[in-house]
Amino acid sequence: MVKLNTIYTRTGDGGTTGLVDGSRTPKNSARIAAIGAVDEANSAIGCALVPLSDDGAIAKALLRVQNDLFDLGADLATPKGALDGEGFEPGDMVLRIVPAQVDWLEAQIDAFNADLEPLDSFVLPGGSEEAARMHVARASTRAAERAVAALAEVEPVNPAGAAYINRLSDLLFVLARCCNNAGRADVKWVPGANR
Repeated sequence: MVKLNTIYTRTGDGGTTGLVDGSRTPKNSARIAAIGAVDEANSAIGCALVPLSDDGAIAKALLRVQNDLFDLGADLATPKGALDGEGFEPGDMVLRIVPAQVDWLEAQIDAFNADLEPLDSFVLPGGSEEAARMHVARASTRAAERAVAALAEVEPVNPAGAAYINRLSDLLFVLARCCNNAGRADVKWVPGANR
């Protein structure tokens, strides 16, 4: 368990921040942008949780996701080879997203999607308050995915972490539809409706 006695450290006042391996990187680096985008997605999921019943299946899934997103942040904060050799396998001191976490997301997508109305159009973000919040979280997660992809262009990224953030936006789309009366209250896109 992490123990934080002091919230401010003053070590970042010069425009750098510390990584898990003890190295420092500029606060505007691709790595920190990805970590920040994952944090923003996690915060958006927190907002999506507010109107939900604490004991419901969606809330339970999202709470697990929030914990996994902290794992992903720790993964991104540990450069490849820094503490775990040359690969992305988790070691004693390294927290990495693992394929089983991606598999769990896929199982959740399949389970929640099973009872939804079939899609016959693209869906606009909205409908119920719960669905609208879920769509905000989905869009924020897509931004995090783009930030992780940008990092992967300049530095190695754990493939399981990249897959996790990609699947998560799919889950949030399905959950938004669940929150719209199993898709029956989805707001459908009408192409060219206002021409």
